[in-house]
Amino acid sequence: MSPYVRTVKTKSGARAVQIVYSSRGGSLELEHIGSAHDDAALEALKAVARQRLARGQGELDLGLDAPAAGGPLPITSTRSAALWDALGRAYDLLGFGEASEGDEVFRQLVLARIIEPTSKQDSLRVLEETGIEPASYATVKRRLPVYGTDAWRQSLSRRAAAHAALGPASLVLYDVSTLYFETDEGDGFREPGFSKERRLEPQITIGLLTDAAGFPLMVDAFEGNKAETHTMLPVIRAFKTAHQLPDVTVVADAGMISEANRKAIEAEGLSFILGMKIPEVPYVVAAWRRDHPGEDLPDGQVFTQPWPASPTDQRRDQVIYYQYSAGRARRTLRGIDEQVAKAEKAVAGKTPIKRNRFVRLTGADKSVNRTLETKARALAGLKGYITNLPDPTPEFVLDSYHRLYTIEKSFRMSKSDLAARPIYHRKRESIEAHLTIVFAALAVSRLVEQATGWSIRRFVRTTRRYRTIQIQAGEHTITAADPLPDDLREAIDNIVQARGGPH
Repeated sequence: MSPYVRTVKTKSGARAVQIVYSSRGGSLELEHIGSAHDDAALEALKAVARQRLARGQGELDLGLDAPAAGGPLPITSTRSAALWDALGRAYDLLGFGEASEGDEVFRQLVLARIIEPTSKQDSLRVLEETGIEPASYATVKRRLPVYGTDAWRQSLSRRAAAHAALGPASLVLYDVSTLYFETDEGDGFREPGFSKERRLEPQITIGLLTDAAGFPLMVDAFEGNKAETHTMLPVIRAFKTAHQLPDVTVVADAGMISEANRKAIEAEGLSFILGMKIPEVPYVVAAWRRDHPGEDLPDGQVFTQPWPASPTDQRRDQVIYYQYSAGRARRTLRGIDEQVAKAEKAVAGKTPIKRNRFVRLTGADKSVNRTLETKARALAGLKGYITNLPDPTPEFVLDSYHRLYTIEKSFRMSKSDLAARPIYHRKRESIEAHLTIVFAALAVSRLVEQATGWSIRRFVRTTRRYRTIQIQAGEHTITAADPLPDDLREAIDNIVQARGGPH
């Protein structure tokens, strides 16, 4: 192995010395020291001299604690200082240290989850490998119920909202996901419900509120059998009240919104940009087709349909936008072709009748629903957006809605990079404590990504390799650190220089 250099700062604070190491026979040996200006460096020089004098000679093990003359200097500690300090800096920038009143156990659990998501008990191993002295597992179990309380979550949420600089005109994105459990029986909280993954196990529903950049603002857990459309308003109402916001602009997908839900949002006095289902061909689209017979809709065409409130309506004026996408139309028509082909085979008796919207059953008779097929083809490629903002522009509304991909990214990150699925927990208070830890870890991760431009996975994987070690040289302790590559040092500097509060 070729020699490599370590920069050393002596314990007395004198100017750093440069030590060249080489690996011989699996042990670390000093080869050269430059710029020795104090007792520690002198001691290291003596150690090198002893090694060279004793080179090639046998060693007699007398069972003493000190290394034999010529032996390698002992490493007394090793620590992933660059990684831990950078994550800790992000944690403090968000104000989580103050929000948790300096709770070191909470900090350790949050940062350990970012480094390597695992169980609470195994996170103690992660901390030890990082070079951090962990709290005992008994202490962790004792503190967990505190982290699941409303007061604890709200304190973190206030800090997150302050970082996002929310105001009355701010966009907030809402979406839900499910976390399932490896158990067969529900308990009132973990219950079987609608699953996009078509799983039958008990689950819970997670509502996540983020800002327009996908930075997490609030997380809440609901019973697994609670409809998604019933989760949004409680989260937004609680968030709005906690932060004393007179209004925010809610952005949500069509799947989250029922007619009753939209009216409830308006009753709360909230602004919104919502995806909407299109049951019939809109008037403005039908009018365009009448005026342009035989022509295809232009790709990206946006149709505007004002929907003013009547004197008796308890709502603001609204505007609906319909956008046509050629790519979306191709995907939709391909799906329609496949479903119609299956419907035709089922009607002909070639395949069993399964759930297919194009199969029409009338008593014992079955047929292909051509009317529904025609309507579906006429709607292919169209997507609707509705807003009650005053004087909106199509560009703003569509761009705001498309920001929902950022909350999907946060969900993916929490499920994969942070392993949010709490398979090790059974009690509701422990599950909610776990989600609080994941929420804080997600916020720290998003800040690191915003500051560095790196994914959190890349940042952890890269930074974790660089260690800071302490070497015992006689009565003196020398600290040595792996030199950081330029791109990593720049990334860490960006975190150090990042601003707390609004971003």
